[in-house]
Amino acid sequence: MYVAQGRNFLDERVDVVPSPSLKDRHATIRYEGLLQKNGADRVFIHYGFDGWARNCWSEMKREPDGSFACSIPMQGAKECNFCFKDSANNWDNNNGWNWATDIRY
Repeated sequence: MYVAQGRNFLDERVDVVPSPSLKDRHATIRYEGLLQKNGADRVFIHYGFDGWARNCWSEMKREPDGSFACSIPMQGAKECNFCFKDSANNWDNNNGWNWATDIRY
């Protein structure tokens, strides 16, 4: 993970803007991972807060560069946990580790 100009690049597949995310504000999560690289027509983000409490789903929008992105309301106290799936029910969960981003007040 590295941070540059308010963006949190969790790895080469996922970044979060702003980073750290602010409680009760929206953050944009961008995905360019395995599902996108294998031609997924639709990608969904599965997310929760503070260890997967309050699980939610959201369909991501395909961006002009081919990545998928969506805006998530940061409603947790400490972190947002997330992973991705496509319309064929293939998952990218970071080899079982999922992804997380910090939430600050």
